[in-house]
Amino acid sequence: MKKSNLLLVCLFACLGLSAQSFDRYFTDQTLRVDYLFTGNAEHQAICLDELSVLPRWAGRRHHLDELPLAGNGQIVMRDAADSTVIYCTSFSSLFQEWLETEEARQTDRGFENTFLLPYPQRPAVVEITLFDPHRKVRTRMTHTVDPQNILIHQRGLTHITPHRYLLQSGPADRCIDVAILAEGYTSNEMETFYQDARIACESLFGHEPFRSLKDKFNIVAVASPSEDSGVSIPRLNEWKSTAFHSHFSTFYSDRYLTTSRLKSLHDALAGIDYEHIIVLANTDEYGGGGIYNSYTLTTAHHEDFRPVVVHEFGHSFGGLADEYFYDEDIMNDTYPTDVEPWEQNVTTRVDFASKWQDMIPQGTPVPTPAEDFNTHKVGLYEGAAYSSKGLYRASYNCRMRTNEYPAFCPVCQRALRRLITFYTE
Repeated sequence: MKKSNLLLVCLFACLGLSAQSFDRYFTDQTLRVDYLFTGNAEHQAICLDELSVLPRWAGRRHHLDELPLAGNGQIVMRDAADSTVIYCTSFSSLFQEWLETEEARQTDRGFENTFLLPYPQRPAVVEITLFDPHRKVRTRMTHTVDPQNILIHQRGLTHITPHRYLLQSGPADRCIDVAILAEGYTSNEMETFYQDARIACESLFGHEPFRSLKDKFNIVAVASPSEDSGVSIPRLNEWKSTAFHSHFSTFYSDRYLTTSRLKSLHDALAGIDYEHIIVLANTDEYGGGGIYNSYTLTTAHHEDFRPVVVHEFGHSFGGLADEYFYDEDIMNDTYPTDVEPWEQNVTTRVDFASKWQDMIPQGTPVPTPAEDFNTHKVGLYEGAAYSSKGLYRASYNCRMRTNEYPAFCPVCQRALRRLITFYTE
């Protein structure tokens, strides 16, 4: 038998086993797990906050014991009876970014984090791990979930936030379900929000590979109301009462717009099928943020809204790294150069064979001179992930580098396509 045919047989066999294992281990419900990540640069801890059950499971029902990306953190669920791995997922967190700041060297803080897991039929052991930039374990926590526990909070049966589907390609369990939430829109501004959500949707599917794989997605706009219009801008001493208490100047970076109220985000989505979250902020101030398998948050009324929402979704959905860099190397310790980053669009060349080495045409100089960018569409261009030296990107320009460039580079497109396929096939 040819190797290619053998691989196909093995693949379909694994898919069949995964489909059976979901029904064997899980019900068609979601286990929402709320954690607190706490500590400082030297010591970290994970605390279990609350368990909730949601009416349906919208996530994948295959590849259950596989990870598409390593992430900065991982969750592994095992059957308590025989320790079989029955589900795993990965993520990044604002807490882990904060650990690299000067503030983390001086004080302790706690950050909310919420994750969605399939609901087990019988007791399951959940292990959650945070890694440092060198892929060493920072902290780990293990706890047992008894699905019969009467203190697991039922959510999503009543008081569901008003919403409209912008794209409905198929059942939730066969599509990637993306929820777009309103932040800083009052009840009277919801039609504006729905218009902004449509623009975000159009922008996303204007890019490959989302354009050609549009039938793999469901998009729902969720009208989560705020008391005040707009969002908080600390440097201007403007503080607003909004649905998710987002604000600019995260870690004192003026354009970094985030929220630490993840429980509020997920509360607003209870009863609605979702896997990935985009939050639109009702402001014309420039900024945004995207955290892998957590959320995208971006301003809806700045002139760069369209490219920014796509860029940030590249982070939160695709796990793609920023490809821009600073000549002064002001953030040159963000990515250690002695380990290979888990993000698929940047490399330190420690394990370049696992990245896009196979996509570089023969005869392309490596590293690739910047002045040759018109000749070499895919190469190895130095400067990425905030550092001008020691980190490399695949193309001279890309949606993950500048707002002006109109597309994801070929390497980012392949990474996104692989991820979509992993979730849906």
